[in-house]
Amino acid sequence: MLLTTEDVKKMAYLARLGIETNDLDSYTKDLSGMLDLMTRMNELDTEGVQPMAHPLDQTQRLRVDVVTEVNQREHFQVIAPQVEEGLYLVPKVIE
Repeated sequence: MLLTTEDVKKMAYLARLGIETNDLDSYTKDLSGMLDLMTRMNELDTEGVQPMAHPLDQTQRLRVDVVTEVNQREHFQVIAPQVEEGLYLVPKVIE
């Protein structure tokens, strides 16, 4: 997909990005290249390819699930504007 500088200007406006006029050609070329790559990747046959979270077979290192801090709930609730039965009360924001 080939983008024009007008397309990039419109996208920058919609995304509220400030792009210098002298950089528009570079952005246009780079974005067009990315969209072309996505188009080509979309045409690949991925039948039988299993989805994976990471390209390397790694496991996540996990820490021991133990409490490391002192419970200060009472201290923080004393200074809170409104508390009821151990819960913070906040103004309703969704009707």
